[in-house]
Amino acid sequence: MSAAPYLEAVGVSKFYDSFSALKDVTISVAPGEVVCLLGDNGAGKSTLIQTLNGVIKPDEGTIRVNGEDIVFDGPDDALDLGIATVFQDLAVVPMMPVYRNFFLGREPAKGRWPFRRFDTEHAIAATKEAMRGMGAEAADVMRPIATLSGGQRQSVAVARAVHFGAKVLILDEPTSALGVRQAEMVLNYVREARDNGVGVILITHNVQHAYPVGDTFVVLFLGRSLGTFKKSELTEQQLMRLMAGKTETLKELGADPAV
Repeated sequence: MSAAPYLEAVGVSKFYDSFSALKDVTISVAPGEVVCLLGDNGAGKSTLIQTLNGVIKPDEGTIRVNGEDIVFDGPDDALDLGIATVFQDLAVVPMMPVYRNFFLGREPAKGRWPFRRFDTEHAIAATKEAMRGMGAEAADVMRPIATLSGGQRQSVAVARAVHFGAKVLILDEPTSALGVRQAEMVLNYVREARDNGVGVILITHNVQHAYPVGDTFVVLFLGRSLGTFKKSELTEQQLMRLMAGKTETLKELGADPAV
């Protein structure tokens, strides 16, 4: 990738008493790049996400946005800078239609106070356009979001983040518990976001989902980074072995096996 990183964590560490949740971890994502953050349960993925989106502050290291060092006071600071996180539970209101969930917390209004009201026509049209822009179906915006499949709900979340100006999209295990077809649907939305110039950090423990869409791979093991690799530098099988903590694979890749 020739573009400069938009979001970086450099040498980040986080400690809880004597426990090291993260130790000297570095990750960056540029516009139009998919960075896959991989690791088994307990590898430190969730903690790293929370330092990137302002939920927690690292004890050591630096967070940079667009080349400038920054300290987030909370998730709203990150969101204001275009860093959007889509969590597994999606934080939706199940019985509300898709277009109302799309604008949840950012409701468009028309009319003058005290007669201002939700602008339904604008919300429906904007949701349809955003869904089409992601290559998703626009016909379902009137349905309760609970009636959509898991993959379709993920598409709404991704389209919403892009619509509201996300420069970096952090996806937390978006294919978890999805079937093969729905998982492929979500991965297509990841590709669409990348093609729209959005930087994507895809958090997963599924190598088969990560490898086809990823440009760069960062592997965590017990809170430490095993390295950052371009797709051309390793095979899917080598990536899987790193995920399992087989550090001898680093020698095959010409990297430092010391962790």
